[in-house]
Amino acid sequence: MNIDFHTHANLSKKINISIEDLEEKMQEAKESGLTALAITEHFNATNIIELYERLHEKYPYQNDYYQIAGMKVFCGLEIDVQETGHFLVIGSRDDILAIAHFLLPYHDEESFIPVEDLLTLIANFNVLKIGAHPLRKSTPWHHHEPSVLKQFDAYDLNGKDLFTDGLSMEERVQTFAEEYKVPVVGGSDTHQQFQYGSVFNVFPECDTIAELKETIRQGDYETKISPCLEVKVKAANQVKKMIKETSVIK
Repeated sequence: MNIDFHTHANLSKKINISIEDLEEKMQEAKESGLTALAITEHFNATNIIELYERLHEKYPYQNDYYQIAGMKVFCGLEIDVQETGHFLVIGSRDDILAIAHFLLPYHDEESFIPVEDLLTLIANFNVLKIGAHPLRKSTPWHHHEPSVLKQFDAYDLNGKDLFTDGLSMEERVQTFAEEYKVPVVGGSDTHQQFQYGSVFNVFPECDTIAELKETIRQGDYETKISPCLEVKVKAANQVKKMIKETSVIK
């Protein structure tokens, strides 16, 4: 299967998304060549809990994923930590909703959860832990303690960062991950659907979080960077900018 581990349901975390919008995005993801993805919406996005509750009402769920428009859709969150850094967690729908509810008091920047507290929390759940865009200038991970950096199941080779910093970012992320003996997986960081397919992973068919984690652990996958990455990300950025400029919510 072709899977993207870092995607967003919302164009912006301040703009609500409807089920109809999500279905349209899943169709676009399928047309871009994906067969599976994880929705890793920001944990403090306006309606992320409501969205996951709506998915539960509307779509078939088996093993650890929803079937939406012919796509396997895994649930996840992107969580800001107090010390700076974005933490992707991907898990079953019940686990992700439980984590989202627990994090409600930590939504504001001045009250983000400390990373050690987050690790303690998610130790109670079977989740896939990914360090998002670990070398991004605004939200890096390199300043954290090695004991934290070694706990990830993977680091994120991020489509937005590849666009911004060039393909040298791939080598830098690989070198950083190797230092802590952690694999690397691709995530497009899609907010606007033109970005789907810019970075993805070719996996054997996986239906559960345990299978995803084991495939990554064994290295039984390949990460692909689209030759059209620059066009995809640039187009998505332009459309996102135009929509936000015409929206009352920025």
